[in-house]
Amino acid sequence: MSDGLLDALLDASADLVLGARCVGCDLPGRVLCRRCADELPTVGRIAWPDPVPPGLTTPWAAGEYAGVLKALVVGHKEHRLLTLRRPLALLMSRAATAALDSDPCPGPVVLVPVPSRPSSVRSRGYDPTYALTARAGRLLAAAGHDVHVHRLLRTRPGVVDQAGLDAQARATNLAGSMCCPSPGLGRLARSLPRASVVVCDDVLTTGATAREAQRALEAVGLRVTAVAAVAATRRRLPPAGRTGHSESSGPRVS
Repeated sequence: MSDGLLDALLDASADLVLGARCVGCDLPGRVLCRRCADELPTVGRIAWPDPVPPGLTTPWAAGEYAGVLKALVVGHKEHRLLTLRRPLALLMSRAATAALDSDPCPGPVVLVPVPSRPSSVRSRGYDPTYALTARAGRLLAAAGHDVHVHRLLRTRPGVVDQAGLDAQARATNLAGSMCCPSPGLGRLARSLPRASVVVCDDVLTTGATAREAQRALEAVGLRVTAVAAVAATRRRLPPAGRTGHSESSGPRVS
């Protein structure tokens, strides 16, 4: 069964059982109505955190974590509205496309999802970040990119929920929290020896999670070229037309 048909069936089931409403505008009908879907961002842009975690590779996001984008992420991640995978993966693919177009890689590209805590996956019965990354990878491959998806990262015990933590607390919570198990690396080395890596997540906040993922991947010799996220918080998105950040002044958002 195709993803599109499955999404249509899930929409129909939700409408029959719950009386579906659009997460963006609350109108009855599809979980994301056509009007709200048409207003989603069409290109990714650089989204530096403020302050920038030292050494963070260039992060890209499709748009601001607010309004419809926030409703999509929350609906998918917290309320298990699985039909939202399609628009969210499209947004992630747009962020990744912008990253790949800005710095073309000579070899294959591996999308690596940020790992969810095992307890979160068990409670949800679902790994939302991996699901989005896998679908975004299929979209990029269909568009002609040499892209692959691998779950290379695992979390170590002791990581607590990030909600409510400030930038310093997030960095402390995540320091040394991720690792790359050798079996996954062995498979990658055999199949894609010259690959570069893009770290993928649903939301970029302080950048601590992305930086820890980058650290763990680089610690085993992988080359991380970018971070791609569905959305970034408002103060971390650059003004329109801005394509980089200044080390002297730091990123700012008007």
